[in-house]
Amino acid sequence: MLESLLSGLALGAGAALPLGPINILIMTNALRSYKSAVAIGLGAMSADIIYFLITLVGGLKLLQYKTLANALIIFGSLFLLYIAYQIFKGRNSKIDSTPIKVENSDVAKSYIKGLSLTLLNPYTIGFWLSVSTTISAKNLDIKFTISGIICAIVLWITIMPFIVHKNKHLVSDRVGYIFSVISSLIMLFFAISLMLDLNL
Repeated sequence: MLESLLSGLALGAGAALPLGPINILIMTNALRSYKSAVAIGLGAMSADIIYFLITLVGGLKLLQYKTLANALIIFGSLFLLYIAYQIFKGRNSKIDSTPIKVENSDVAKSYIKGLSLTLLNPYTIGFWLSVSTTISAKNLDIKFTISGIICAIVLWITIMPFIVHKNKHLVSDRVGYIFSVISSLIMLFFAISLMLDLNL
């Protein structure tokens, strides 16, 4: 039981902590809205759980079909390019330390953005395939493992944006501009890397 929970925490941390498109997006949004940043994280976590459950029933075997795998890569790359453009377009936005009112529709859009970006990322699929293999090989308790994974991800997607949001007054507009440009370039890098994985 304890081994399964600790393994789940470690696996959840492995999914949440790496500096990838989702964390870049969460940090960028956290400078302006904590709720939106958390919503992106929750969307990503929902996609992680979906893929994890699909791997348990062997549903990802469908990706052995080249056409389906390539379609996922293309859509994922295009979505990353769209996110890169959106971040770059907002590079001149002023960072205001005063609280802003966030509409429910904005939170919903952020959730969908996090969900879509993670669902369209083939690297996510690869990660959860390895997770399901680990669980099977170590004969872990699935309930406690999933609980550990969810706990680790929830902690990260709530604490990290909170720290960024609470310290946004330390970020000047110039630093915000540079961060947005670098973030958009990182997104562009991930999009190009994804396209290079096309199996033509």
